[in-house]
Amino acid sequence: MSAKAEVGWTTPGIDGGKRHVFARKFGGDWKFYERPKRKGKDVQWQEIKTPPLSDWLDLLESLERRAARDLTPPSQIEAVRQRIREKYPEHRFVPTPEE
Repeated sequence: MSAKAEVGWTTPGIDGGKRHVFARKFGGDWKFYERPKRKGKDVQWQEIKTPPLSDWLDLLESLERRAARDLTPPSQIEAVRQRIREKYPEHRFVPTPEE
């Protein structure tokens, strides 16, 4: 992931195998892509039209880790939190010590 607006991670897939996910900030929104962990010419990145809550939370966690190294502005983290609140109003964030 060379672009600053891309964040990637590995997570278990539905079938129990690993899947690689990355999110790219495009304009003011995030687009999510996935592929199986295995590599090869026949394996293509697929856009996730409706990312699940777990992918949004993984993105948020990655951005928070990047913010600790001054690679992500706090405003971007808050924007992702707000997007999660809009898409998943039933989700409740655990308060952090500074909140």
